[in-house]
Amino acid sequence: MKIAILDDYQDCIRHLDCFRLLEGHEVKVFTNSARGIGQLAIRLAPFDVLVLNRERTALPRTLLNKLPNLKLISQTGKISGHIDVTAAVARGITIAEGAGDPTAPAELTWALIMAASRKLPQYLANLKDGLWQTVSTSPEHNTLGTVLKEKTLGIWGYGRIGRIVAGYGNAFGMRVVIWGSDASRAAAVCDGYRAAATKEAFFAESDIISMHLRLTGDTRHIVGRADLDRMKPTALFVNTSRAELLENGALEGALRQGRPGGAALDVFETEPLPPDSPLLRMPNVLASPHLGYVERHSYEMHFRAAFQNVIDFANGDPKNMPDSVSQNT
Repeated sequence: MKIAILDDYQDCIRHLDCFRLLEGHEVKVFTNSARGIGQLAIRLAPFDVLVLNRERTALPRTLLNKLPNLKLISQTGKISGHIDVTAAVARGITIAEGAGDPTAPAELTWALIMAASRKLPQYLANLKDGLWQTVSTSPEHNTLGTVLKEKTLGIWGYGRIGRIVAGYGNAFGMRVVIWGSDASRAAAVCDGYRAAATKEAFFAESDIISMHLRLTGDTRHIVGRADLDRMKPTALFVNTSRAELLENGALEGALRQGRPGGAALDVFETEPLPPDSPLLRMPNVLASPHLGYVERHSYEMHFRAAFQNVIDFANGDPKNMPDSVSQNT
């Protein structure tokens, strides 16, 4: 079969141990992203199988209709809104889901929280320029970092990643408060954490807020400017989940007004993030290039599962087709 592996920015997938599973098949690894339906259609039209690197490339109906040879979409991790499942099913395209592990994104979340709280990126960058214990050459930005102990950590979404991050906060002596669905808040209370009384109280009392929600129709733009305006001027907003959880432009505007005081972000509405993005020019923003699952253990796990789904399909025994492939999503 002709197999395309998409969006391998670092050209590392062919060096994974699990890549050997595809021996005997014609495999093309794309290390850059194509933009626009037309470009993508030309690039992907010859292939029987697409192996998606999470949600880096969207597959809407208009694109799927231009891929006459496509038989299988093998997703690393779980499928999300980036695939028009209804259109794929209508065209007889099989979709297979992969495995997931919350460890890497949870650890990355905590690394961003610690780095932003202690202003490590600024200190380290200035040290290379010969500036000792200097955050900024501008006096108004040359401020001290803070410890996490006895601060309030707000977590929106108490799923697999949120649970781990809550445990990290507890281990660091933080007060952990949860917001989310009724089920999330009830589960958090059973685990000994406190659920916020209201969304407004959650934003107002948290020193750090970390988002851990899946992107759905219900959660898209669930955080608005009014929510952010309730945060403390010393607070930190952390998002390693999905940029689209926030209303367009809400975070940039809130940061410019000083509530919250800073942000640590791993996800962006446009990826790769353009170098002229205003977020990269803001001294109170720590930005990382969507590294939540980008580490060797996660890649081996994600792609081994995705490649095995390809092999099973080629052998006439497709597996790991989610229930949603037969439903409208």
